[in-house]
Amino acid sequence: MANASTNQSKRTRKNPAAVALGRKGGRKGGPARAAKLTPEERSESARKAVLARWEKARKEAENTEK
Repeated sequence: MANASTNQSKRTRKNPAAVALGRKGGRKGGPARAAKLTPEERSESARKAVLARWEKARKEAENTEK
């Protein structure tokens, strides 16, 4: 099992510069995308998101009942 922990530690190590760059882009991209969308597009996106959350909650509830 020592080999499995070695593989896991290799995957979790990230380049801090790459992480910072990705975070910077993500922090800019979300608000920029939202500003570009029409109110109808934002509404549709929100509707799809809530339906996905409800579906996930429904599946988790079904699994806990069994």
